[in-house]
Amino acid sequence: MRCKTATTLVFSLATLLCGLSLPLATLAQEPTTTDSTVTYPAEFFSQYEPFSVNDMLDRIPGISVARGGGGSGNGGPGSSGGSGRRGLGLGGDQILINGRRTAGKENEGNSQLSRIPANQVQYIEIIRGTSGELDVRGGNQVINIVLLQAESRSSIAYEINADQLHDGEFKPGGKVSLTGQRGALDYLFSAESEPRWDRRKGFERSILGDGTPNDNVSRVTTTDSQPLVFSMNLGYEFSTDDIAHFNAQFEDRDAPFFDERTIFNLRSMPRTDTVQFDNTDHTGEFWEIGGDYEHTFANNARWKTLFIVNRKEDASERNRFDIAGSTRTKDLFIANFNRYQERIIRSSYSFAFAGSQNIEVGMERAQTILDSSLQLGLLSGLGTPSDAFGGLPAVNNANATVEELRYESFFIHNWQINSRMALESTLIAETSEIAQTGDVSKKRDFDFIRPKVDYRFDITPALQFRATVEKDVSQLSFNDFTANINSGDDDQNTVAGNPELRQEQSWRYALNLEYRFNDDNGVVSSNFYYHDLEDVIDRVDVSTLTTIQSANGNIGDGERYGLSLNASLRLSSLNAPGILVTSSVDLESSNVTDSFLGIDRRLSRQGRGNYNIGFRHDMPERNINYGFTYRNSIRDNNKVYDIDRIESYNSSAFSILFLEYQGWEGMTVRFESTNPHESSRCRVRSRYAAGTIATGTLSETENSCSHNGEKYAIKIRGTF
Repeated sequence: MRCKTATTLVFSLATLLCGLSLPLATLAQEPTTTDSTVTYPAEFFSQYEPFSVNDMLDRIPGISVARGGGGSGNGGPGSSGGSGRRGLGLGGDQILINGRRTAGKENEGNSQLSRIPANQVQYIEIIRGTSGELDVRGGNQVINIVLLQAESRSSIAYEINADQLHDGEFKPGGKVSLTGQRGALDYLFSAESEPRWDRRKGFERSILGDGTPNDNVSRVTTTDSQPLVFSMNLGYEFSTDDIAHFNAQFEDRDAPFFDERTIFNLRSMPRTDTVQFDNTDHTGEFWEIGGDYEHTFANNARWKTLFIVNRKEDASERNRFDIAGSTRTKDLFIANFNRYQERIIRSSYSFAFAGSQNIEVGMERAQTILDSSLQLGLLSGLGTPSDAFGGLPAVNNANATVEELRYESFFIHNWQINSRMALESTLIAETSEIAQTGDVSKKRDFDFIRPKVDYRFDITPALQFRATVEKDVSQLSFNDFTANINSGDDDQNTVAGNPELRQEQSWRYALNLEYRFNDDNGVVSSNFYYHDLEDVIDRVDVSTLTTIQSANGNIGDGERYGLSLNASLRLSSLNAPGILVTSSVDLESSNVTDSFLGIDRRLSRQGRGNYNIGFRHDMPERNINYGFTYRNSIRDNNKVYDIDRIESYNSSAFSILFLEYQGWEGMTVRFESTNPHESSRCRVRSRYAAGTIATGTLSETENSCSHNGEKYAIKIRGTF
């Protein structure tokens, strides 16, 4: 079947919605639905010969919604989830392995989906309801990967790949994993090294405030990175009532960065050109250890304790040179170091009562420490040149340690009201102390109460209604407390910190309606959300008597609201059950009062929304599948307001095309084309001088665009 255009896909989608009464093709080993849980047996996927759990999930309609792609109104308590959130919390990663949450931040359930071979899976559950037995709360849906149980089993999965980049670079990579079980012990070991080479070309035109051409800048930036990741997940079943897990991960994240700029000065006659070269040596390292122990009592009550310890270090040293012929003159040096450490322990006890109700109580303690330093040297500095500042005069020497000690006590009541309705109520009491030492010495205490109510009603076995109300408290970024680097502006080397920053709070309301077609023929869902915001974090004025500067601060109240529509449909009614079409539209608006201009505007970097279309055609009889993903944003009004500049961002569409062939001995060959039309990122920056954007005058407008070109890849995968 030939590949359809986007217009044809939309037409096919509409045809299917209008013709649902047509007979649907029946697939072997169809999934079953019981108590709001959809179960996909491993036999359902056998016709596709999947390589990993990720390949299995790609064949499930509506999986993007289940994996948290249903719009900004989704998610558990807190505005950041997964590895970005300090502590663990109740929400975050919505992936369970054998019904349990993996005790990890980087090494969590979602990261294991590409490592677990498909031949180790017994079945996959999409859990649409709530339950006191779940290890995670707050998500619309939870995915549970249940592995085979055997006295002895093992499987080795491998992938060898190579990327051909638009600039001629050829980068190999690969991964290997060992998964298995031996008696009461189950294990997963993996190692991977994937290329992250990026060469971005850009061009900028600058016009002065009076309309006079200023300069043009041609830029090439190169990042040469190939992270090396080792991970381990062990589980041991001491008895049917006692289970323990141990997890570990190590990553080498070195990513040296090079930037070459040619500046064409249009104000001089004859025209003069300046060449600048940036060399940034970046090293990074991360390790994490986690584990848990779970005991089930005779009355089916459950006690579980887990711990996580991790550390991440990033160090960069940037040297900028002006080049004139064979002469290189260093005019900038920035050394930046961050060490981020986290220690988490969490314990909970859950029990059932009154037949259909469950209560879980527990506490989490999380200690987070950030050690940072920043050294800035400039050729134009007034001091004495120093080796510690790259041989340049010192301009800034900042050091800081920020430590947070946070306690989170939680109470969860889950009530299965009847066979069709469930209600989950959550109450979280959060207390924390944030202490900062170094250039600024300050200690602050915070206390928050965060309630949440989650109601679900199965109107029919196929149609589900969900409503949630919750109080959310965002987490402060420690990097906002201290001086830091700014890699996005050649005219601003560092940014100021703000030790007075407070957490952004909000009340969040969401309504969701989801319909699942019979015989696994698709999912259609809608999600409307509204966020009432307090203490919005954005740029505020922290100028001194000699310097106009800004930092992240609290600018007042605001609101955010939006609508997400998702459709994932198998074209069985058109006698093409092997075709899966996905589409989504996210529409968003927001409002806040700008701290500089006093005008009502959108939240920073909050545009109008985005949309995407996906197409997948599986032809098991020919051992071939192919498809594409197309993503784009709704243009304009994606802006950032700062004290002396206003920036507007736009990006063009991004797409991935693939062709996969299942060959001999279970080997799979996959071809991918990423960004074949060279998606671009554009920014218009308006600078103001002799004051702020409210009091100054327009001095310059920079119009820049860049692209990193297309990438072609081949992947050879298999198991044995």
